[in-house]
Amino acid sequence: MFRNYFKIAFRNLIRHKTFSFINITGLAVGIASFMLISLWIRHELTFEQFHQKKDILYRVFTNAKEDGRVLTGNTTPAPLAETLKKDFPELNRACRTSWVMNHLFQVGDKKITASGICTDPDFLLLFSFPLVQGNPATVLQDVHAIVITENFARTLFGNQNPINQTIKLDHKTNFKVTGVLKNIPPNTSFQFDYLLPYEYFRQGQLWAEHNWAANAILTYVELKKGVSVALTQDKLKALPTQFGEKNLEFFLHPLTQWYLYDKFENGKIAGGRIDIVWFFGIIAGLLLLIACINFMNLSTVRSQNRAKEVGIRKVMGVEKKNLIFQFLSESVLFAFLAGLIAISLVSLSLPVFNKWFQVNLILDFRNAYFWALFGTFILFTGAAAGIYPAFYLSAFKPVQVLKGIIKRSHTSFAFHKVLVVVQFTCSIALIIGSLVIQKQIKFAQARDTGYNQDQLIYVQFFGDLKQNYPLLKQDLLQAGLATSVTQTSSPITELWDTSSKLKWQGKAPGQAINFSVLCADDNLSKTFGFRVVSGREFNLRNFPTDSTACLLNEAAAALMGFQEPIGQIIQSEDINWKVVGVVKDFIIDSPYASAEPLIIYGAKSWFHVVHIKLNNNLAISESLEKIAALVKKYNPSYPFEYFFVDEAYGQKFKDEKRVVQLAGLFTGLVIFISCLGLFGLATYTAEQRTKEIGIRKVLGASVSGIAAMLSKDFLKLVLIANLIAAPIAWYGMHQWLQSYAYRIAIDPWIFGLAAFLALFIAFITVSFQAVKAAIANPVKSLRSE
Repeated sequence: MFRNYFKIAFRNLIRHKTFSFINITGLAVGIASFMLISLWIRHELTFEQFHQKKDILYRVFTNAKEDGRVLTGNTTPAPLAETLKKDFPELNRACRTSWVMNHLFQVGDKKITASGICTDPDFLLLFSFPLVQGNPATVLQDVHAIVITENFARTLFGNQNPINQTIKLDHKTNFKVTGVLKNIPPNTSFQFDYLLPYEYFRQGQLWAEHNWAANAILTYVELKKGVSVALTQDKLKALPTQFGEKNLEFFLHPLTQWYLYDKFENGKIAGGRIDIVWFFGIIAGLLLLIACINFMNLSTVRSQNRAKEVGIRKVMGVEKKNLIFQFLSESVLFAFLAGLIAISLVSLSLPVFNKWFQVNLILDFRNAYFWALFGTFILFTGAAAGIYPAFYLSAFKPVQVLKGIIKRSHTSFAFHKVLVVVQFTCSIALIIGSLVIQKQIKFAQARDTGYNQDQLIYVQFFGDLKQNYPLLKQDLLQAGLATSVTQTSSPITELWDTSSKLKWQGKAPGQAINFSVLCADDNLSKTFGFRVVSGREFNLRNFPTDSTACLLNEAAAALMGFQEPIGQIIQSEDINWKVVGVVKDFIIDSPYASAEPLIIYGAKSWFHVVHIKLNNNLAISESLEKIAALVKKYNPSYPFEYFFVDEAYGQKFKDEKRVVQLAGLFTGLVIFISCLGLFGLATYTAEQRTKEIGIRKVLGASVSGIAAMLSKDFLKLVLIANLIAAPIAWYGMHQWLQSYAYRIAIDPWIFGLAAFLALFIAFITVSFQAVKAAIANPVKSLRSE
């Protein structure tokens, strides 16, 4: 029986090549797209999920209350971890980590920079980063111990055993290798080459050791099993008040949500990367759905070709359930063939997709689970695509069929129209969504940053560069390689510091406002092109007291309520900063957000970065080569690493650009699959109306008139899809745009353009068959009459 079913299926496949090609191609593209997106979604959903203690691990976050809003951050005070260990019996362990840091490692004559973190000994007991060599409980006990990954060990020592080997760090301190970690998997937010003891980091951060106002590190905790998270949260929330921090609260953010739920509004989770996952999950579902709709449509409209076969089988005693099984078997066979093609398509596209998304997705053909999942998926897809045609075809009455009386029911005819409308509704909605996202990105990119990014680079202070900064600056200017040089606390494109401890005259008692903080030297306007709207910028040569001067941006000056900001005193910790100028608001963090209040401290502050404005009269390559030589002169042990500010700013749009590119790609695939189905329906319609077309031509109908007659019904369906898709897409994109303070309005032309594109693509698809049928010789079509 099964052999007979498959023999008939293959014969039908070969006999009707056009429809077979359309069915298999549509299904293959839909399945390949679904598989590709599913691989990426699986990667996203498994982020941090490999930790054995994932259900009881949390990161401590902070909620800072200020005038009518709550700001959430993931940094905490340095003394928090030790306090939690001492006062919270609900916890098994707590540990701290620093930010990822670059150091220079030296082994013999080999010098390499690498990034890593400083952490407490309990880090390897909390998180599942297995050691190849060493004891996780003791490898970080000694202040001069270091744990390195397998790859980094191979880079430093080749094939030698790294354990107990000595590494010199930053030409200062020797560290002994006490452990080797397995290479860090890509699906974790912890990406490092080495681990150093937190005690080593603490020695350079003694100012923060007992400072509950300085949120400078990350804190992680492990709850005891069975402990109430809610009760622990309540106890933790009240902790800052014991140390004088009335506007600060701590809360626990579970490990399982770190990656996907990283966006907060007013102290509550408001989504994050999970929104992108949902977006592409919906696209994957739509692609597969549309491919299945194609199969259902084409199988149903071609029912006349199988009607007599059904009638004869029923007369010979075949039961309806057997016919249903036969047709389902055929659809599963189609799905299987499409699945094999889909695997080939995915294998070919994975390298490009991995490069695009910066991931390492693979199809593991050696895994039995993969093939079991693939088989289940094919059965489900084949059954979903073939269930309606199977029941429809098996319902034919043999008496009517064998007499040649076959009438398509109005319900069936309406159903395939509905499916076409569904296909194009999805396509048009995705076109609108892609256009809105693209317009939003361009809108943010075109926003005035408030400074000039052209010919501007920055170099971070490592090694001896910071102490030699005055000499470096002097040489750069004298050599004509730079027109201006200044040092800052962070790159101009990033926000590294904030403060809610500022005081000024007129500030309301108990008022808490979080200010962005930038520290800077002289020559701000010349280096960055800032506009000083009142007062002046720093000038240490003419005003030596400018070391304790500060600048405000317009948002900060307005928030502080100064009628005349110049000359006002801003108190921060133990320093009184005098306002000497107000600069126009500029973008230092998100290009989608409104300007935050910013204070720029003068020279008596801290610096980590030097910005260099290149000389326009020199070629960039020549300037960089000479600047590299100067930097190496004052910092010979470290490689010269520089960053263009315009490129760093462009990275802020990286995720959104990927979303719009991939959304555009998959929107194109949705349209392609929909048009395949439309092409098949148009082909079948033209075949069914061959004699009608012949008679119309004999009676004098024009080619254009016949083509219009065959096309208009399909274009009506696309027009209906436009009317349905427009409000759905508007609502979805309106909700998406609400997450951006700096956003576009959804213009009506977007809907008009989407409608035009859909109608034009549908017209091209249908008109090909319509014109082909219209120009056919009527003698051939009427010969049998």
